Amino acid sequence: MIAALRLRLAGLTTGASTNRRIFGAMLTVGALTALVKLTVAAKDLVVAGKFGTADAIDAFLTAFAVPTFAAQVIAGSFTAALVPTFVEVRERRGADEARRLFSSVMVIALLFLAVAALLLAAASPLFLPLLGSRFSPEKLALTQRLFLWLLPVLLLNGVSTAWASVLNAGERFALAAVAPLVTPLAPVAAVLVLGDRVGVSALVAGTLVGFAGETVLLGVGLRRHGIPLLPRFCGMDPAIRTILHQYAPMVAGAFLMGSHIIVDQGMAAWLAPGSVAALSYGGKLVAFLVGLGSLSLSTAVLPHYSRMVAQGDFTGVRATYRLYLGATLAVTIPVALAGIALAEPVVRLLFERGAFTAADTATVARIQAHAMFQLPAMVAASLVVRLISALKANHLLMAAAVMNAVNNVVLDYLFMRWLGVAGIALSTTVVYWLSFLFCVAATARLLAKRSAHVG
Repeated sequence: MIAALRLRLAGLTTGASTNRRIFGAMLTVGALTALVKLTVAAKDLVVAGKFGTADAIDAFLTAFAVPTFAAQVIAGSFTAALVPTFVEVRERRGADEARRLFSSVMVIALLFLAVAALLLAAASPLFLPLLGSRFSPEKLALTQRLFLWLLPVLLLNGVSTAWASVLNAGERFALAAVAPLVTPLAPVAAVLVLGDRVGVSALVAGTLVGFAGETVLLGVGLRRHGIPLLPRFCGMDPAIRTILHQYAPMVAGAFLMGSHIIVDQGMAAWLAPGSVAALSYGGKLVAFLVGLGSLSLSTAVLPHYSRMVAQGDFTGVRATYRLYLGATLAVTIPVALAGIALAEPVVRLLFERGAFTAADTATVARIQAHAMFQLPAMVAASLVVRLISALKANHLLMAAAVMNAVNNVVLDYLFMRWLGVAGIALSTTVVYWLSFLFCVAATARLLAKRSAHVG
C-alpha cells in the first residue's frame, strides 16, 4: 500500500508546481492520517464502553498526559528546529552531510529524552499530587503506578517523532503517516482480550506495545533509505549550532504551548469525579479533525517552505501561504459550526453504550460544543507555525506560547467557575484564536521584512 501511494504521489508531483506538490503530499498524508485517526476513534469507543468516566480512566489519562507532553516538547521541538536546517544542508552540501547532521542531532535528542525520563520519575511524587489535587489517596496511588509504567512512552514517542520528521523532510510521507496505525490497534486488542481480567492495566500494556511497534516500523523505513539507526556524534558544526539556537526558544514555546493540556486536566481534577475523563472525551472529535487537518498540512508544507526559503523565493512562499491559509479557513469554519450544532447526537452515537451513560453524554456534548470552534484556528495555525519555523524565527513562537500559557490559566479559572468543565474547553478555544491571530500578524511583518531584504 505504501509503495503504491508513493508511486501515485510521484505521478502527481513530477514536473508539477510547488502548490501541486504540496497538494499531492496532503492527499497522501491526509488519507493515511484519516485511517490512523479512525483507528484512534475506534480505540476511544472501546475504552469508553469498557471504563466510562470511572476513576481508573481519570488516573490513566492524568498519568499518560505527562510522558506524551514531554516527548512532544523535546522531540517535537527538534522536528521544527531540525527540518529547515536539514533541508538546507541537503540542498547545499549533499545527502551524506545531511545524514551526518541527523545522526549528531539524534545523539543530543536521546540524551535530552533520557535525562527528562529520569527527572520525571524522580519528581513524580511532587507533581502528580498537584495534577490530581482532588483525587482520593487510592486514585492518586493508582495514577503514580500508571505513570511509572507509562514512562517508556517518552523515549519511544520521542524517537519515533524524530525519525518520522526526517522521512517527511525527504518527502517520504507515506510510511511516516501510516506507522502510527499500530499505536491505537494494540490497546484495542489488549482491552478487548484482557480488559475484564486486569482492568486498566490492559490499556497500559497495549499502549506500550503500540508505541514500540510504531518505532520499529519507522526504524525499518529509515534503514531502507540508508539512514543509520544507531546515532553517532560527528562533532559540533555551524548547522548543529543553528539547530540548537532555534531549538532553545522552540522547546520553551512548546512547553508553554503544550502545557495547556496538563493545566486543563489539573483544573478539571478540581471539579466533580469523572471531569478529567469527560474533558478528554469532549475533545476527541475536535482532536480527530485537528489532527487530520493540521498533520497533513504541516507535514506537507514544511519541506517546501524550507526549500523555498533556502532558495530565497519569498514570492513563492507568500503565494503558497496565502492560498492554503484561505482554503483552510474556508473548509474548517463550516465544519466547526456543524460540529457545534450536532454535538449531542454525535456524542450519543459515538459513546453512549456500556459504562458510558446518558448523563455522561449530556456533559461531554456540552464540552464538545465549546471546544469545536478551536478547529479553524488550530488547523490554520499549523500553516503559520511551520512557516515561522522555516524562516528560523522560532522566537515568535515562544512569545505566542508565553501569551497562551498566561491566557489559559486565567481563562480556565474564570470560565470553569461560570460553566464548569465545559468552561475549560471554551477557554482553550479562546486561547487558540488569540494565539493564531498573533502569529498571523507576526508572520505578515516577518515576510514583508525578508522580502524587502532580498529585494
